[in-house]
Amino acid sequence: MRYLFILLFSNTLAAQIYVADPFVLSYNGKYYLYGTADKNADAGIPVYVSDDMINWSGPAGRSDNMLALSKGKSFGTRGFWAPFVVQYKNSFYMYYTANEKIAVAVSESPLGPFIQHEFKPMQDTIKEIDPHVFIDGNGGKYIYFVRLINGNRVYAAELSDDMLSIKENTIIECISQSQPWEIKSGAKWPVTEAPAMLEYKNKYYLFYTANDFRSPDYNVGYAVSDSPLGPFKKYEKNPVISRKDTIQGTGGCEFVTNASNELIMFYHTHFSTKSVGPRRTVFSKAMFTNLPGTDEIIFKVTDHKTFIHPSKQSH
Repeated sequence: MRYLFILLFSNTLAAQIYVADPFVLSYNGKYYLYGTADKNADAGIPVYVSDDMINWSGPAGRSDNMLALSKGKSFGTRGFWAPFVVQYKNSFYMYYTANEKIAVAVSESPLGPFIQHEFKPMQDTIKEIDPHVFIDGNGGKYIYFVRLINGNRVYAAELSDDMLSIKENTIIECISQSQPWEIKSGAKWPVTEAPAMLEYKNKYYLFYTANDFRSPDYNVGYAVSDSPLGPFKKYEKNPVISRKDTIQGTGGCEFVTNASNELIMFYHTHFSTKSVGPRRTVFSKAMFTNLPGTDEIIFKVTDHKTFIHPSKQSH
């Protein structure tokens, strides 16, 4: 049986909330949007709150300057990027990038404050960015991340039971640059980054973003495996988000399920065809479905009518 990923279209964003590398946590009937801050990524990680994924209030964090995680409360002094938050047992764990290292901070609330008692990255000897955590149906814990070694390359490993460290002997490279669309003309540093994992019918779909983030061809692809740690085979018809005249530089995707059990793909785009920033947060509805008349399974977007914007309660 073949598995295909097809993205039919992408959303544009109503103005004012600009968060790159967006991640949305669903918890107790509310949605929490985290990401790389547009104006000051050296201050920490912002969070916005919504009941419907359309109207967002915030910043609503409980740390300094209404951030969810702020500089001085955990590892890092600059470049707070690409957060991922997961609830495990009675705590919330934020995996994030700072100083081009990955760290994890803990909170009792999705609003924070996310803190560390000992300021340190998960691994101190190598540059790493873009963490994503996946817990499978059997309780297996995995982390996907990017190492800066002769380019940006996607790696994966098992997480320890306490969610705070990586099992070093399980680290494996999953994705590096190989398809023509991933390569920016003249670039000396190949880029595959921003991993995100979906599981469907015992297959593991590892999404990633490739090309230079400043390029209009910055885009999302995916690869498939029978195991969370690979080996992964790239989809031959990558990328999955089509570049259009009005929407470019799409990347940094993550997924969340809404109250109607619909799968939502969040990502960011360039502000316009002339400017990379501030990067826009956008989303598309998506689903797995059988291609009529075949045994192929297609992942496709099904709706693009809704946009996110600040609610009247926003600060």
